[in-house]
Amino acid sequence: MAQSLELLLIQFLMPDNDARRQAEDQIKRLAKDPQVVPSLIHHLRTAKTPNVRQLAAVLLRKKITGHWAKLSPQLRQLVKQSLIESITMEHSPPVRRASANVISIVAKYAVPAGEWSDLLPYLFQCSQSAQEEHREVALILFSSLTETIGNSFQPYFSDLQSLLLKCLQDETSNRVRVAALKAVGSFLEFTHDETDVIKFREFIPSILNVSRQCLASGDEDVAVLAFEIFDELIESPAPLLGDSVKAIVQFSLEVCSSPNLESNTRHQAIQIISWLAKYKSNSLKKYKLVTPILHVMCPLLAESTDRNEDDDLAPDRAAAEVIDTMALNLSKHVFPPVLEFASLSSQSLNGKFREASVTALGVISEGCLELMKNKLEPILHIVLGSLRDPEQMVRGAASFALGQFAEYLQPEIVSHYESVLPCILNAVEDVSDEVKEKSYYALAAFCENMGEEILPFLDPLMGKLLGALQSSPRKLQETCMSAIGSVASAAEQAFVPYAERVLELMKVFMVLTNDEDLLSRARATELVGILAMSVGRSRMEPILPPFIEAAISGFGLEFSELREYTHGFFSNIAEILDEGFAQYLPHVVPLAFTSCNLDDGSAVDIDDSDDDENVNGFGGVSSDDEAHDEPRVRNISIRTGVLDEKAAATQALGLFALHAKSSYAPYLEESLKILVEHSSYFHEDVRMQAIISLKYILIATQAAVQGHNEGMTKTKEVLDTVMKIYIKTMTEDDDKEVVAQACMAVADIMKDFGYMAVEPYITQLVEATIVLLREQSGCQLVESDSEADDDDTEHDEVLMDAVSDLLPAFAKVMGSHFAPIFSKLFEPLMKFSKASRPPQDRTMVVATLAEVAQHMGAPIGGYIDTVMSLVLKELASADATNRRNAAFCVGELCKNGGDAALKYYGDALRALYPLFGETEPDNAVRDNAAGAVARMIMVHPETIPLDQVLPVFLKVLPLKEDHEESMAVYSCIGNLVLSSNSQILSLVPELVNVFAQVAMSPVETPEVKAHVGRAFTHLISIYGHQMQPLLSNLSPAHANALAAIAPQS
Repeated sequence: MAQSLELLLIQFLMPDNDARRQAEDQIKRLAKDPQVVPSLIHHLRTAKTPNVRQLAAVLLRKKITGHWAKLSPQLRQLVKQSLIESITMEHSPPVRRASANVISIVAKYAVPAGEWSDLLPYLFQCSQSAQEEHREVALILFSSLTETIGNSFQPYFSDLQSLLLKCLQDETSNRVRVAALKAVGSFLEFTHDETDVIKFREFIPSILNVSRQCLASGDEDVAVLAFEIFDELIESPAPLLGDSVKAIVQFSLEVCSSPNLESNTRHQAIQIISWLAKYKSNSLKKYKLVTPILHVMCPLLAESTDRNEDDDLAPDRAAAEVIDTMALNLSKHVFPPVLEFASLSSQSLNGKFREASVTALGVISEGCLELMKNKLEPILHIVLGSLRDPEQMVRGAASFALGQFAEYLQPEIVSHYESVLPCILNAVEDVSDEVKEKSYYALAAFCENMGEEILPFLDPLMGKLLGALQSSPRKLQETCMSAIGSVASAAEQAFVPYAERVLELMKVFMVLTNDEDLLSRARATELVGILAMSVGRSRMEPILPPFIEAAISGFGLEFSELREYTHGFFSNIAEILDEGFAQYLPHVVPLAFTSCNLDDGSAVDIDDSDDDENVNGFGGVSSDDEAHDEPRVRNISIRTGVLDEKAAATQALGLFALHAKSSYAPYLEESLKILVEHSSYFHEDVRMQAIISLKYILIATQAAVQGHNEGMTKTKEVLDTVMKIYIKTMTEDDDKEVVAQACMAVADIMKDFGYMAVEPYITQLVEATIVLLREQSGCQLVESDSEADDDDTEHDEVLMDAVSDLLPAFAKVMGSHFAPIFSKLFEPLMKFSKASRPPQDRTMVVATLAEVAQHMGAPIGGYIDTVMSLVLKELASADATNRRNAAFCVGELCKNGGDAALKYYGDALRALYPLFGETEPDNAVRDNAAGAVARMIMVHPETIPLDQVLPVFLKVLPLKEDHEESMAVYSCIGNLVLSSNSQILSLVPELVNVFAQVAMSPVETPEVKAHVGRAFTHLISIYGHQMQPLLSNLSPAHANALAAIAPQS
């Protein structure tokens, strides 16, 4: 075989394609025989030309796996010996590398079997050889062996690290330093032990040196390896030393600021900054690196590029991503420098810098939303000014920024509608379609959160939108439809005069079938669903059938986004028709099932190639049916359209169940099965909808089985499935919003199904709640940076609000029996009340304490001394929400705290007093202060100086905003009147005035009015005709309303 094989190898390397093909076929045939191994070894060592030796090594690598077990011990020894000789004595670097690759494969089988015990000692010896080639090939082998026998290195890890560090600092050979850099990358990828990873920190200065040398010599692809290493270090749980972070940031900024480097190299550098912002934000803050980073990133937004605008490697786009990530993680450190950059650059003569100024503001609006809300005037001055810029790119960026503001700076941005809306209305008539499109997007986002303030603009808005809808390019029409949807949601019934015209136009869009029109059809389908919600069931139901028919037929067009919006459309229709939707279930539920069961379309590229196999394309000689090396996954991409479709379908199943109720019974079993699967789906959007929908399936199950003998058993089965998923999600899911939804669902189930339903799960629920309050759940352990300060740990407000709402939910269903559980939850909850915590944390604690006191009752007395000082201090907070919650809390603590609260009455009254004055700008705060005083009077009237308190108290009535306080306030007054309290009877004129306004109020409940009516009747019984002058001062409407609520004797 040896001679014929040599001729075939030579023939394979010929330029003649026919000759090559013949050789390849012959080689494939011969390669099935295990004897090909010694023949290839022979040619690897003896062939005259390096190309033939290299080809022999490559073929050997491909065939050795299938044949190794069939080789005799003598032949195996020959293979190992020959490979060692090849890497030691071979002069050609490509042949040495190809032989090293074969050693890596052989070692995979020989080392674990104890058949190659001298390999690692030999490599250590090689790595310290005086010959550069030996040192280099040893390092190359260390790299490749981590993939096949990485575990065998464990006992030598410390020695290996010392060796790698020494080779990184090799004074004589750049090739050795580069090979060492690659080996460090391989070992880091393989190593997951935190103590081992930490040891690599001392490599960072040497890695930076090697990378700088590579950049200087033009070896950018090698320098990029440094960024891959840093990537591994940043994502590892091991903390980076401060100096290391500074050095990495400095190097990354040098690279991304160098326009002469390749875009990929610069992009990798920018990406490292992004990872640091995401995973090590506390380090950036601690070492004051945020401002230096922004001083480089913000100007990068203005970098001109000739590349295609969709190029994700473009520095301006990558810089925008970094600034966005930093804003999300370090908002208060990011906002001042970005605002300064925007203010200065907005005045620049260079249009790119003016564009960058508004782009930067748009990009940070999600992360810095609270800070930006407080500076809206100067920010809007910059952006609205840029909407009038002579340069199209600046106007486009300004309209993008406005759209971002409209999305994230709610509700504050809406209060500027008088200046913002006219500017957007001008921008939608821009000469540039791009600016128009972004302006319609801004309009859609802005109107989405408007209410009746949109009404004066409704006519001009709809005039422009309807005009654009009929005469614009498709893309613009699609954005117009989004804007019309927002306007309809804001205008509600006022939109009815425009609805018919829009719906007629949508009929045209909803029957389009050309591929390029399907996105427009999707938007139209979505819009009809929104209009249905706005105009209501009575107007929509008679004209629904053609729209339903069009939506169902569109499902067969194989366009994921259309199917996604179709599910949303059906969800809206289910909501307006409620149980009337049952007629459509047989048509639409199977469509939702189809989308839920779709293959994700994960696209995986398998990389089975080696750099050194590209000699004359002989990588084509691939293995046949025999076993071959494990391929490496190079790239995984998911079809995101399918994800969105799945999420929409998952949501639809829940909403169908919720609204169709018992009619949904035939679909419950399959729906539950799908939702259970989707609750552990890899993408959080789908998990989120599954978590929400599971609760609705439970509600529908209860409705469907009511009156059946096995009904209770079936509901319990579904409840058990749902609760187990929620408890697991609370502690294990890595997405905060998904966990928040699970917490909210648990609270709702407690409220809807009562204590007995959740009693079997209380222990687990309490444990999960403690884990979340301690910020130790899966979704809270994102950053494990040793420099993180306990008091400065950032957490998600939405998540913690949902978690804290569980405590009142427990208290509501358990009453005073909640006390032993509350004692376990109290300490982790109070951590959020520290002075170093942000105001929203403290008010979360106060609101939780208030509701727990309200529902748990007397046991709250044991906590009064610990919490009262915090609550009284919060009454003076700069934030209205904090004052409001604190006022409510004071009332509940005094009402339920028993004697323990009595000693605080004087302090409480003094702290509440300012909230009754004109300096208090917020009506809801004042209403809650009145509620607090009312509760204090009801519990201990004898301790309250009523002669001083009642005139101030009555002066703020009737309640203006928070009518949940009505029962406490008016029953307090009623009780005082009915008991003929002398202090209250001295204020009859004030009482009659308040009573008349309560009687006229459209928002007060009959129960509240009954209290007031009884008190009024009592006043009549005491004073009789003396009341007449007071009553004659009332308007006829007020007098009649008051008479109507007085009990008839």
